[in-house]
Amino acid sequence: MLTKTTTPGDDEARELPALAEQFVSSPRGAQLARNRAVRRMEEWGYPPASDASCTVGLVVGELTANAVQHGRVRGRDFGLRLTLDAAAGLVRIEVADAATAKRPPAVPPSSSPEGESGRGLLLVDVLAVRWGSASRRPVGKTVWAEVAVEAALTRES
Repeated sequence: MLTKTTTPGDDEARELPALAEQFVSSPRGAQLARNRAVRRMEEWGYPPASDASCTVGLVVGELTANAVQHGRVRGRDFGLRLTLDAAAGLVRIEVADAATAKRPPAVPPSSSPEGESGRGLLLVDVLAVRWGSASRRPVGKTVWAEVAVEAALTRES
């Protein structure tokens, strides 16, 4: 999916492709994926401090952390795909890992205030318009979320 973003003085819209990259299945890989997502949001016209960029960064951070913690298969990376549907006002986030057996629950688990984990999918559920997962062939799964965004601000060159 290609996205159009304009800058002042441009007669034609510049085409920006979806982000699709592989990352090492490690905490550092999850951090790099989040940083790349925030950079792509900026390229699409959403500054790093904007609500849209912060929300996408948080959701990417949660989904990639889950891929590293729960979906890691030795020797296999995880993938991140980010697409912008400007007409629908949605950013779609897809995180793919190689673990077929470990699927996220259909609804976020409840979390106790004293618990050290379990809040990630609660955050995703609150921040995303919708989210879910799908099997991948030959192995693995993709966990996805769609985040609502307003029209991008025009950027200065």
